Amino acid sequence: MAVLSDHTIKEEMLAGRIRIEPCDPDDIQPSSVDLRLGNVFLVFRNSRYPYIDPMREQSGLMERVIASREEPFVLHPGEFVLGTTVERIVLPDDIVGRLEGKSSLGRLGLLIHSTAGYVDPGWDGRLTLELSNVANLPIVLTPDMRIGQISFTQMTSKVDRPYGSESLGSRYQGQTETTPSRAHLNP
Repeated sequence: MAVLSDHTIKEEMLAGRIRIEPCDPDDIQPSSVDLRLGNVFLVFRNSRYPYIDPMREQSGLMERVIASREEPFVLHPGEFVLGTTVERIVLPDDIVGRLEGKSSLGRLGLLIHSTAGYVDPGWDGRLTLELSNVANLPIVLTPDMRIGQISFTQMTSKVDRPYGSESLGSRYQGQTETTPSRAHLNP
């Protein structure tokens, strides 16, 4: 397994095997592609429930907030919210993606994913970001800012069941905006 270089990423995109829509050529880095922040955030409404129960659907647990360049989203210290990428990512059944934060933002205390760093082969959709501020000052999040990067690894073979296969019960395939947890759908 090897991490794809910028040259190979461009070849795979040209062949239509990796799709990143939209993608500015300037966003292609030596071994990754920069991703931009969307404008829809989901914030916890902590007055609605006394606790989070991952095994139950808790409608109204999160509230949708739309930011703009004129009125960006302010992430306060210790806060956790969900955001999304502008880009739709589509992967073939033999390439896995890895989502990482931008070093410049990490040095300010912004984490863009807590656990969901892998983008499985067969994925199709926008990526939901798990945004945390571990700094002691608020961080301004402006829609369309470079928020993270995705790198790609060629797998040893095609997977037997790509993400989105009916037998997997892939709960996030095709998501087009910030999507809350669907843990309650686990068997």
